[in-house]
Amino acid sequence: MDQNLSNDINELIKRRFEELEELKAKNFEPYAYSYDVDNYSDDIKNNFEELEEKDVKIAGRIMAIRRMGKASFTHIQDKKGRIQLYLRKDEVGEDYDAFKLMDIGDIIGVTGYVFKTRTGEISVHVKSMKLLAKSLRPIPIAKEMIDEDGNKKVFDQFTDKELRYRQRYVDLIVNPEVKEVFKKRSSIVTSIRSFLDENEFVEVETPVLQPLYGGAAARPFITHHNTLDMDLYLRIADELYLKRLIVGGFDRVYEISKDFRNEGIDKTHNPEFTMLELYVAYKDYNWMMEFVEEMVVNTCKKVFGTTQFDVEGINIDFKAPWKRLSMIDSIKEKTGIDVLEADEKMLAAELKKHGIELEEGANKGKLIDELFGATVEPDIVQPTFVVDYPLELSPLAKKHRTKSGLVERFEGYVLGREICNAFSELNDPIDQKERFMAQSKLGEEGDEEAHQIDEDYIRAMEYGMPPTAGLGIGIDRLVMLLTSQPTIRDVILFPQMRQEK
Repeated sequence: MDQNLSNDINELIKRRFEELEELKAKNFEPYAYSYDVDNYSDDIKNNFEELEEKDVKIAGRIMAIRRMGKASFTHIQDKKGRIQLYLRKDEVGEDYDAFKLMDIGDIIGVTGYVFKTRTGEISVHVKSMKLLAKSLRPIPIAKEMIDEDGNKKVFDQFTDKELRYRQRYVDLIVNPEVKEVFKKRSSIVTSIRSFLDENEFVEVETPVLQPLYGGAAARPFITHHNTLDMDLYLRIADELYLKRLIVGGFDRVYEISKDFRNEGIDKTHNPEFTMLELYVAYKDYNWMMEFVEEMVVNTCKKVFGTTQFDVEGINIDFKAPWKRLSMIDSIKEKTGIDVLEADEKMLAAELKKHGIELEEGANKGKLIDELFGATVEPDIVQPTFVVDYPLELSPLAKKHRTKSGLVERFEGYVLGREICNAFSELNDPIDQKERFMAQSKLGEEGDEEAHQIDEDYIRAMEYGMPPTAGLGIGIDRLVMLLTSQPTIRDVILFPQMRQEK
């Protein structure tokens, strides 16, 4: 921070502390216990004809002040918008002395009647006022100026991305449009939950702390339980616990949960993220594709009234049916390589052509996944199901019923981003144990994302698991698309950041 700016802010904070002491000396309570609010800014403005000359009681944060001796105008911001207040010293009495010691950022409550100023602005003529919270730090309020050519220039905006993420509370105050994104996020989750409930799914909760991690290829966070004297892992997925419930007789279950993966942070990845996982007995991945289309279209229409969205200047239409694209065929079309026939050396050489070099000894599944990401993913724009993955990539999916070397799996992509992942779930315990053992071997060879052997999950499967379709949807990525936000940090209220210096 510029030293002069830092000194200016310190002076402003010092002055506010002095005002706080003066308010206390004059017996004004600077931090109230409660205030009964009866009205909100936008409701007053939208119902002016009904409320004109009638009393209202509102509260909000001061966002602008214009003092004129014995009268003042101020704008306050509440949860629905902003509205102007008009105060006269001879009408509010000693409260006007308190108002002289108030600043932008202070929270006040007022009663008064609704009227229009001579300029036509709907306002509240204040009859009484109460300070609810004194702000001790200045809020970065943007200032506008019209230059000599008539162009509007804006100064002092709170635009620094890192600062906005760190101080989301300030971001929400001075950039109200940010709040709308998170309101939409809440509506999206509510709509999905309602859709699942209406389709006879049961919402459940499974452990966050797990003795074994599984259900995805990812590196876990490790913690330690003192009483049990054992290491535990923050879950990377809910899958293995939810499928235990399918074994136990729940035919349709889901969980909207926080998952944790100890991996990089970028445009679409955050170590802590929100996942929807659901499992349906007696269905397969073909059924699940249609269900995903129906659920996403229902959410789009219910929350936004449309299936079409402008995302980064591109019109995206979630209308069903979505395109189906073979993973193997699409790689072959881009590279000329049949990845099922190719060996690790050939795949690594092809990756090198695209500027990607993995550690020596990377397994075939990892190489295929990276090759798909380099050659096919960037060209997927409209909602698309990429289907039928190599066996090496999917230790929890059933082998394809007609195509050797593949499993029945799909991932949903939009604008080159994966938003969902689904299988015809493997329900053969013998096959599952063999795949876990193969994964364990990869782990011994240094693959930090390999699955562990979960003996209890195998035991559950040995009691008999019905044919099952499973799905995981990244809620954060879906919200990014539907609200046209450029990074995952813009849809997470408090994203993970480096420690503040």
